[in-house]
Amino acid sequence: MKQLKTVAAAAAAATLMFGLSACGDDGSTGGARAEQTAPNGDVFNDADIDFATGMIPHHAQALVMVDLTRGRDLSPEVQKLADDIQAAQGPEIEQMVDWLTDWDEPVPETLRDHANAEDHGMSGHDMGEDGTEMPGMMTDEEMDELEAAQGQEFETMWLKMMIEHHQGAIEMAKDVQADGVFEPAQKLAESIETSQQAEIDHMNQLLDS
Repeated sequence: MKQLKTVAAAAAAATLMFGLSACGDDGSTGGARAEQTAPNGDVFNDADIDFATGMIPHHAQALVMVDLTRGRDLSPEVQKLADDIQAAQGPEIEQMVDWLTDWDEPVPETLRDHANAEDHGMSGHDMGEDGTEMPGMMTDEEMDELEAAQGQEFETMWLKMMIEHHQGAIEMAKDVQADGVFEPAQKLAESIETSQQAEIDHMNQLLDS
């Protein structure tokens, strides 16, 4: 359980970082479209920073939900889906961490950090840069309810929550496709939108079966 709570803490610094990135605009014309060039030659803007800074904790919470499937007697379809989510989103977190590092931007705590593991670590961290809820993020209470659920109730709750979580990620992916300029972020966002929509369709089929 300590490892589960540690993974949840991946989001612990993200809301502050997510908000500060929005405050970094120097007021120049173009706002989020104002381009910057990193020392390594990457061309990016605030929308790209916000995407990476927000998607890291968003993915991390999805992996917390995957961790909650471990040790349970689940249907093969749900277990495979959980494994697929872990296989996709772990490397994507690392990719986005690399971007922020290259851009000299703050990096939210990731899955491999071991601090602040006292609770699910979600209080306040479902908030976006403007103080509104980050799309698809679960609250502490929802995560506690999921952890306490058993059997078929757990599977149904997990699928419904993951659908909502994926829908939020797709919304974030669409935002950066509209406003970002960093080509790898565009490609990752396109991949997230396509793959997670396919998983949403599959999860809805599982709920209807």
